[in-house]
Amino acid sequence: MINITVPKPDVTITKQDKPEMSNIYGFTDFHLIPRDKGGIFMFYNKNKELLFVGKARKLRPRIKKHFEDSVSPVKNHRDEITRIEVCVVDDPAHREIYETYIINESKSKYNIDKVFFR
Repeated sequence: MINITVPKPDVTITKQDKPEMSNIYGFTDFHLIPRDKGGIFMFYNKNKELLFVGKARKLRPRIKKHFEDSVSPVKNHRDEITRIEVCVVDDPAHREIYETYIINESKSKYNIDKVFFR
C-alpha cells in the first residue's frame, strides 16, 4: 500500500462578507497566493466541504482564472466558495498525485476528471 501525506496548506484565504478593498469574489487576501510557484489548491464552502481541487504551474493566475473563465467546472458555484487553501508543490508529478489523491479521498464535489469514487 502506498502512504500519501497531503502537505499542510501554505496559504489559506477566506471570503469577506463586505470587503472594502479591491477583491476577487470577496477574497481580499488574494495577493498572498504565490504568483510564480506551482502547487495544488482547494476550494471549500461555508460548511467546510471540499468543492474543487486543482493544480497549477503558476498558482495565482490559475486560481483567478477559475473565477473569471466561462468553462471552469466551478463557474456556476463561485458564490459557494468561502475558503481557498493553497499548497506549494514544486514537482509536477507530485502535484498530479496529490490532486488525484485529494479528489478521491475527500470526495471533491465538483471535480469530474480523475474521480474513482462515483
